[in-house]
Order: sequence, then C-alpha cells, then structure tokens
Amino acid sequence: MSAEISIFHLFLEASILVQSVMLILLSFSIACWAMIFQRRKILRTAASELKAFEDKFWSGADLSKLYSEISAKPEVHGIESLFVSGFKEFARLRKSHIDNPQIIVDGTHRAMRVALSREVDNLETHLPFMATVGSISPYIGLFGTVWGIMNSFIALGSVKQATLAMVAPGIAEALIATAMGLFAAIPAVMAYNRFSHKVEKLENSYGNFMDEFSSILQRQSAAEQSSK
Repeated sequence: MSAEISIFHLFLEASILVQSVMLILLSFSIACWAMIFQRRKILRTAASELKAFEDKFWSGADLSKLYSEISAKPEVHGIESLFVSGFKEFARLRKSHIDNPQIIVDGTHRAMRVALSREVDNLETHLPFMATVGSISPYIGLFGTVWGIMNSFIALGSVKQATLAMVAPGIAEALIATAMGLFAAIPAVMAYNRFSHKVEKLENSYGNFMDEFSSILQRQSAAEQSSK
C-alpha cells in the first residue's frame, strides 16, 4: 500500500511534461488491454467456426443446402464468408451458360480471394496499433525519464551544497516513466506476436479451403460439361 501511495505521490510531484508522458503511456496500456481481450475473443471464435464448418463441409453435406443455410444467417463471417462468396459466384457463372470449367473456377477463386482479403483485414484489426505501442512506448517513457533527470540536475545546479536526497525524488519520478513505457510495451508486443501467428494460421487454413473447394467445383463443372 505504501508503495502505491509513494508512486502516486511521485506522479503528483513530477513536472507537467513527465505527467503527460505517464498519462499517455497509461492510456496506451488501457487501450491495448481492451484490444487484447477483444482480439482474443474474435480469433478464438474464428478458429471454432472454422473447425465447425470444416466438419460440416467434409461430412458430405449438399453444397446447395449448405449455401442456403449459411446465407440465411444475419451475418456471415470467416470461412463461411469465403464459401458463400465462392458458391454464389459459381452459381452465377453457371447461369451465364459459360461452357469452360476453368473460366468458372477462376472466377470463383477470385471471388473467394476478395472475401479472404476482407476477412484477414478484419482479423488484423488493432494489430498495427499494438505493434506501434510496443515499438514507441519504451522511447516515450525514456523521453520522460531524460526530461525528468535533466530538470533534477538543472535544479541541483542552483544549490550550493548538493545531496543525494535532493535529487533522488526527481530521478525516481523520471524512472517511473521508463517503467510505465515497458509496462505498456511488453504486453503489446507479446499480444501482437501471438495474434499475428493465429491470424497467419487462419489465413493458411482459409487458403487451403479455397484451393480444395475450387478443385471440387472444377470437377463438378467438368462432370456437368461431359454429361451434356
């Protein structure tokens, strides 16, 4: 408790600029933690939806019925968005009486590629901010520390007899800024690395599904053409 009181007291005794640095770093830390909990929930949901969809897709479900079922949802996210975009484009091209299966598959793949880009952008939301906080927070804290120590030594120069007790509070105030910079940066960097890895895994899984789904549609389209 005394440590908390002393840190708060040092914050109040710090200069306006050092206080501003501390408040900026505190706001960065709060924002990062809010984004960490949000991204964790979103990425976990995306991974569970991916597994559930793949189980249903590879169970041999009718693609038309699966498309109708997913399209009826108010919102479609993740791998379901890729499937809906691909199958919708596939159906549209077939209705256009295009006889070349490769043209149909290429158009379907492009539609899924657009959906993939959109989904990855959604998954990567806030990750650049975390990377920025992780990169600049130590330097912002160091700036506050340098400024505080500089002010302490300037004030020390106007005193005839200097003692450690005179400069210790000012240096302590300044060092808090560095500590807060690290406090904001370390979780941000760890979260960014972890979430980036998860997004990369999801993107790879989405890409694999696109290739496999395109192959299925190509075989189906070729079979329809040969039966005519």
